[in-house]
Amino acid sequence: MKYLQEINSPDDLKKLSVEQLETVCADLREFIIEQLSLNPGHFGSSLGTVELTVALHYLYNTPYDRLVWDVGHQAYSHKILTGRRDRFHTNRKLGGLSGFINPDESQYDTFSVGHASTSISAALGMAVAATINKEHDRHVVAVIGDGAMTGGLAFEGLNNACSQPNNLLIILNDNNMSIDNNVGGLQDYLVKLTTSSKYNKVRNNVYQGFKKSRLISEKDKNRVLRFNNSVKSLITKQQNLFEGFNIRYFGPVDGHDLHSLIRILSNIKDMKGPKLLHIKTVKGKGYFPAEISATEWHAPGLFNKDTGERIVKDKKDQPQLYQDIFGHTLVEMAGENDKIVGVTPAMPTGCSMCYMMQEFPDRSFDVGIAEAHAVTFSAGMAKEGLIPFCNIYSSFMQRAYDQVIHDVALQKLKVIMCLDRAGLVGADGPTHHGVFDLAYMRPIPNLVIAAPYNEHELRNLMHTAVYGNDGPFVIRYPRGQGEIKEWQNEPKILPIGKGRELKKGKEIALLSIGTIGNHAAKAIAEAEKLAISVAHYDMVFLKPIDEELLGKVAKKFKHIITVENGVITGGLGSAVLEYLADHNYKNIKVHRIGLGDEFVTHGSINELQHITGIDMNGILKDIIQVYNEINGNERIPHPISENTTHIDSIHDRLNVK
Repeated sequence: MKYLQEINSPDDLKKLSVEQLETVCADLREFIIEQLSLNPGHFGSSLGTVELTVALHYLYNTPYDRLVWDVGHQAYSHKILTGRRDRFHTNRKLGGLSGFINPDESQYDTFSVGHASTSISAALGMAVAATINKEHDRHVVAVIGDGAMTGGLAFEGLNNACSQPNNLLIILNDNNMSIDNNVGGLQDYLVKLTTSSKYNKVRNNVYQGFKKSRLISEKDKNRVLRFNNSVKSLITKQQNLFEGFNIRYFGPVDGHDLHSLIRILSNIKDMKGPKLLHIKTVKGKGYFPAEISATEWHAPGLFNKDTGERIVKDKKDQPQLYQDIFGHTLVEMAGENDKIVGVTPAMPTGCSMCYMMQEFPDRSFDVGIAEAHAVTFSAGMAKEGLIPFCNIYSSFMQRAYDQVIHDVALQKLKVIMCLDRAGLVGADGPTHHGVFDLAYMRPIPNLVIAAPYNEHELRNLMHTAVYGNDGPFVIRYPRGQGEIKEWQNEPKILPIGKGRELKKGKEIALLSIGTIGNHAAKAIAEAEKLAISVAHYDMVFLKPIDEELLGKVAKKFKHIITVENGVITGGLGSAVLEYLADHNYKNIKVHRIGLGDEFVTHGSINELQHITGIDMNGILKDIIQVYNEINGNERIPHPISENTTHIDSIHDRLNVK
């Protein structure tokens, strides 16, 4: 690498010629390929934005000028050029760099991001603030792409952009999206014409002349802009969505032509009013295997950078992933019931809806990054008698909360909402942890909320949702492998709102929900070796909760432990406390195990479960603590670490700044 090792901030870029910047782009690609072959991350998208990132930091005065990135998949070059090159090997690791944009990490990261379609609205807010604060020299740029333009929030931002005083620049990084424009000789000519300083100087002089002669007012400006757009549409024989929002449109241009990018950005940088530059890029640019297989190389895991061979662990004798259990079971059920359909917002591979799409393409729907639409679209099909399985990652379902209430639950529609990636998800970190679903779903009337203990229970719940319930049904399950290899049980319909006793005990009752109960079972087995008798109950359903079971537990035990892979505020532990209070049970101590009132950082799932105290060792420690409270001086030390203590703050624990 010729130049990259000497670049510690964007100021160092500005000292180089454009020809030297081409070498910087090559250095960046080499560095990203090398790093991600050893430490997995979002690969293809970041390779596609190398030239754009270099051009932006070369031309703009960052961090005073604001760069607002969408999703975060595209921003590895940005991280490397803004002083984080030597720490990039810690990307997505516990205590290391975040895999997404994080203002706590760098002043160059202007707005926290992880979910799609937020950049235009956030950047518009910054641009309006710059106007109000009279910071007229501050530029604001939103970079949106990688599918994010399909999100409804992006269009809400576009719709509002022309109605506020701002000079926002939106860059659409189009790497094979549905928004497509013809590219040809005339189009290339118009790109050069409409982005040239001479053209825009003449254009502005004509406008100012009309205004001075009182032939046009500021109020009429948008009408003239619409007329100008209409003429351009007539000449190019195409209509432009963005100019319909009264946003000046430039493009499409080659997002890998650094010289042209710098020229065009220079020309439009100081134009007044909102504008959009449409660039065309190749996902995985510069690495052939990624260029020809964008989906596979979005986040490929470990790979051999020289051969392009992905290094995949042999899972032959391992349990299946929960997402695959869902996918195969859905195909099985759809083959037996032609009313069953599948819906996913841009995650067919991630949630394994791809199996349904292969077998039943006419009954499978990928609606793009549009979670709210996915839920209401499913509700519309349910209203007409279909049975939609709407599969959305737990953290992304947060974006469709109103639709769950207003369009599904209120009408008691039979939409089966499968929340993949529930609980702590690992390296993607706080924007992706699915830890709030139990708490935010529980207050909604008419919902059934359940979580499987293992693969068999997931299949049972999917069948129960179809054949044992007439209204909306929520099933949440985690990322990763299941518990048992032989997953193809004969599914059965479970009684709604009924838990089950997994193990009898005398001193403590432990109530768990979902797959985290397997950690609890192991902890209980270890506690038995210490002569601590713990009864274990799998609640299965959070709503309706099994009040009959809770009544039996309350009459038998004075000490109850609840365990959940989610926030303890509003979840299973809260539901148990509410039951005990509502039914006037006194002198029962409830110890809740779950996630506290803070966002959890990124790291491996095992690491995060350990530091939050919901792994086997953490649960065992709490069982011993409760036992010691019961028995006073009959104290049992923790068998693994006598000095292990819960620490109030995860970030203090990691020394993360």
